Amino acid sequence: MTHEIYAFLRGPMVWISLTVFLGGSVYRLASMWRLAKKKDAVIFHYISVFYSLRSLLHWVSPFGSLNMRKNPAMTVIAFIFHVCLIATPVFLSAHVILVKESWDISWWWMPDHMADLLTVIVIGCCLFFAGRRIKRPDVRYLTSVSDYLILAAIAAPFITGLWAYHQWPAFSAMMLLHMASAEILLMMIPFTRLNHMLFFPFTRGYMGSEFGAVKNAKDW
Repeated sequence: MTHEIYAFLRGPMVWISLTVFLGGSVYRLASMWRLAKKKDAVIFHYISVFYSLRSLLHWVSPFGSLNMRKNPAMTVIAFIFHVCLIATPVFLSAHVILVKESWDISWWWMPDHMADLLTVIVIGCCLFFAGRRIKRPDVRYLTSVSDYLILAAIAAPFITGLWAYHQWPAFSAMMLLHMASAEILLMMIPFTRLNHMLFFPFTRGYMGSEFGAVKNAKDW
């Protein structure tokens, strides 16, 4: 049974999760495009590549915005979290080897001890964000159960992956949970608050163009 589950998670479930992610992403972006044309069509007349890129540059740069400079600790943790969140699965040696075996494509991978460190950082950041939502009244007021579930969904592939790699007790089951949780997380992206990874360039482009091309001001 374990081998059958593994084969399903490594085979059909990979394609199912990729299809849901890509299809859901296209659907959400197309839906927002139609809504923008219906509700705020004027935006298409003053969208500026220059001001869009200017805004993006400042908002992806540490301490590029005033709010980031006012909250230095949160800024540092948020940037480290996002870097580790992306770099760990992309440059993990086991993942690169799997891609090589499947599609004969490979790239540089990080040493395993570095991957362990980045994994622990991601888990620690998730705990920090959860604690922040509990302790800070202004953040707690805006927090719902779904926010904690999203944090758990993000942490799950990293916790189970670390567990399985080090072959701690029940590591075979953890490997299956690692694969399943990663695929579930991928499918969640278009349909939860994680979709900010899809909309961020467009929202920043919109804000940057409105402030720069219309109001002659900065949006940071």
